[in-house]
Amino acid sequence: MSNQKKRNFQIEAFKHRVVVDPKYADKTWQILERAIHQIYNQDASGLSFEELYRNAYNMVLHKFGEKLYTGFIATMTGHLKEKAKMVESAQGGAFLEELNNKWNEHNKALEMIRDILMYMDRTYIESSKKPHVHPMGLILWKDNVVHSPKIDKRLLNTLLDLVHKERVGEVIDRGLVRNVTKMFMDLGEAVYQEDFEKPFLEASSEFYKVESQQFIQACDCGDYLKKAEKRLTEEIDRVGHYLDGKSEAKITSVVEREMIANHMHRLVHMENSGLVNMLLNDNYEDLGRMYNLFRRVTNGLATVRDVMTSHLREMGKQLVTDPEKSKDPVEFVQRLLDERDKYDKIITTAFGNDKTFQNALNSSFEYFINLNARSPEFISLFVDDKLRKGLKGIADVDVEVILDKVMMLFRYLQEKDVFEKYYKQHVAKRLLSGKTVSDDAERSLIVKLKTECGYQFTSKLEGMFTDMKTSEDTMRGFYNSHPELSEGPTLIVQVLTTGSWPTQPAVLCNLPAEVSVLCEKFRSYYLGTHTGRRLSWQTNMGTADIKAVFGKGQKHELNVSTFQMCVLMLFNNSDRLSYKEIEQATEIPAPELKRCLQSLACVKGKNVIKKEPMSKDIGEDDLFVVNDKFTSKFYKVKIGTVVAQKETEPEKQETRQRVEEDRKPQIEAAIVRIMKSRKILDHNNIIAEVTKQLQPRFLANPTEIKKRIESLIERDFLERDNTDRKLYRYLA
Repeated sequence: MSNQKKRNFQIEAFKHRVVVDPKYADKTWQILERAIHQIYNQDASGLSFEELYRNAYNMVLHKFGEKLYTGFIATMTGHLKEKAKMVESAQGGAFLEELNNKWNEHNKALEMIRDILMYMDRTYIESSKKPHVHPMGLILWKDNVVHSPKIDKRLLNTLLDLVHKERVGEVIDRGLVRNVTKMFMDLGEAVYQEDFEKPFLEASSEFYKVESQQFIQACDCGDYLKKAEKRLTEEIDRVGHYLDGKSEAKITSVVEREMIANHMHRLVHMENSGLVNMLLNDNYEDLGRMYNLFRRVTNGLATVRDVMTSHLREMGKQLVTDPEKSKDPVEFVQRLLDERDKYDKIITTAFGNDKTFQNALNSSFEYFINLNARSPEFISLFVDDKLRKGLKGIADVDVEVILDKVMMLFRYLQEKDVFEKYYKQHVAKRLLSGKTVSDDAERSLIVKLKTECGYQFTSKLEGMFTDMKTSEDTMRGFYNSHPELSEGPTLIVQVLTTGSWPTQPAVLCNLPAEVSVLCEKFRSYYLGTHTGRRLSWQTNMGTADIKAVFGKGQKHELNVSTFQMCVLMLFNNSDRLSYKEIEQATEIPAPELKRCLQSLACVKGKNVIKKEPMSKDIGEDDLFVVNDKFTSKFYKVKIGTVVAQKETEPEKQETRQRVEEDRKPQIEAAIVRIMKSRKILDHNNIIAEVTKQLQPRFLANPTEIKKRIESLIERDFLERDNTDRKLYRYLA
């Protein structure tokens, strides 16, 4: 059985021959052709679509698909030519309506014909790679109607004319236009673009080119921008109503180019209404409009930003270099803060808080704030003013806001070490005179400075506060150990660590006997409780409260400096004293003594002594007597020392010299750090790296860096290369 051959079974086709009527194809096509005529004539109610479908099916089955396909094309073409004539004959506004009606009729007919020829669509057309019934119907409509010589240009011109009418304010039938543009889209994207969109964009470009020229001649910048914005909104709205969505980017691009990009520079520089005018007048609405319009075009925002930066730098330069505006440091800094607030608000409100504009604002402020060498001093004086009196009655939150603004200006400074020098002096004066409004505000600013510049920057400042706290404890201990001192004058001593406080030359003077005794007792107590320390009195930094009785028995408590106290106490034993006698008795240096006497005798309302002859300046031949007629509505009278708020020129030179001296070791340390890690480096790279490393504190002078390199070579930290003299080596 296994050897038996396997038999293959085969099923053969039915051999009986089907005979087809030779006239079958013609008869069947006539039925279908008649049906297509009826459909186009809107007389299809009596048709049996099932029977028509079967006829078309049989034609394809009997290999007459080609006859059916060509017949359907010829019949449809004939009908469309008739429809084209009807459309052509329509006049005026009826033209588009007629076209739209015929298009709708054609679409309905096409759907019915496609249903009848569905089998041909799926089999014959699929295999012969010809266009399907529905796409073929659209092609025939395009070729015979839309591209008809008498319709083609007329249709385009009619549409463009309607768009133009709408642009100039006339009302048009948007629904009808939408139907026609949708017809273009249904005929294919290429048809829509070539037959309508491209000419539409060209016409729009010409329209806006002419209109923008008219507007720019007649309008100021703000009005022009309003019109441009309105036109953009209208075009976007137009796309939504009757154009293809993809046209939006193209038409807005045309408006942007013709109305904004082509007039960009003229608009921003427009006299009396351009960008600078808007900035000066805080015109947020127009600035916001300009930002939103210009951001749509290439280099638009860059143009706005450049003009704003240029204006800011020019305005800032005038602000910081004007001698009149530099007279009052507090007002000087307040103006800077006001300008900063102004432009911050503009950028936030009108420019969408754009980071590139923020950066431009920061770079502009950094540029002009450093044009005035006294900016670090003035910022410190501003802080001093605020922390002495300017923050009284202000909520903690608002204090933080002011301190944050000060820190913002501080960040712009290239010479932060100069600010540090002045700030330490001002903090010292505030702490020693007890004139700080808020310890919390003082510490808050130190924390901010520490965060910004590191521990080194604020370690000495923190040391000052520690000294003040320690001094309070020391004074409690002193009075506890000397209970007999509870009666008589009270001495309060602040013991300052030499390294933490700004160095000031000790100015000695002869203290009144009552005070001198107390000072010696304190010295004995302090040195007894702290071994290995030295005390030196800084009388020029002290203050005193003394009680005084004038001519008619009027009593006052005078708050004076230590030097002023020394002078006033002399009048307990003398009615009249000459300048020479006062100088001899107190041994106060002449410049200090003159300022001291000036504040006691020449300041209206504070003149507790009189001088002869009366004048504003103190002379060495002047005589002084107690002013018996002195009156004040206050019991406590503070008599300040006549001193310039800003430094005098010699003091300024001295501070600058101290800063330069302090910089030398910092530059040397930076050079050594860099060379230690790099071992070998050329001159230019050392300059660049040292400058970069020291930038957070100050802008190092290349000449000074070169001097420091020479100094390090002399001390054998570095050496020059034997062959290349600009190359340095690190010596371990």
